[in-house]
Amino acid sequence: MALVPYVENPLPALSKLHNSSAQFRFANRDLRLAQDWKKLGVAAVVWDAAVVMCMYLELGRVELKGKKAIELGAGTGLVGIVAALLGARVTITDREPALDFLSANVKANLPPDSQQSVVVSELTWGEGLERYPAGGFDVVLGADIVYLEDTFLPLLETLEHLSSDATVVLLACKLRYERDTNFLGMLKQRFTVEEVHYDKQRDIHLYKACKLTQRRDL
Repeated sequence: MALVPYVENPLPALSKLHNSSAQFRFANRDLRLAQDWKKLGVAAVVWDAAVVMCMYLELGRVELKGKKAIELGAGTGLVGIVAALLGARVTITDREPALDFLSANVKANLPPDSQQSVVVSELTWGEGLERYPAGGFDVVLGADIVYLEDTFLPLLETLEHLSSDATVVLLACKLRYERDTNFLGMLKQRFTVEEVHYDKQRDIHLYKACKLTQRRDL
């Protein structure tokens, strides 16, 4: 997730993003995620796409228990934290400036036994991918990571590197601009893509993608 500081916005719809924390209950556990809009911008607040992703993961339609998962552009880490609480072994990633903030949220919200199943790691899309096993993950998670056109090709490269024929990619997106839809077209050239959930209240689409060489129904 890009690290872009923003100025204070008085609009009510955005006011919650300026709160110092956001509270949720997922996987039978109360979670309190620190937020820091002024310091880290969009990377340090909980967006609706992350909430919808966690709600979907709780439905159990994608098996997580014992699976190896990675979250891209994790920001506050909510999605990766919930995946870990649901039994996955999770690598939670973002760019270097966000890692201390991300690690603190993980430590504050996971019980000690679950913390052993989580690794927080630096990942800038398209760079240093050799540090991550090619096709080494069962599930790849991304919430609201499709919004900067300059990152589309590196993101696609990263998704391809991390995915095997059996990997399930889950992307939760708010389609704000035409370029966001264009990304889905680019994704469909390399993956089978289907919309598996839509949250009308929050206007969030959730897509499941699998490499074109094999399609799996979970």
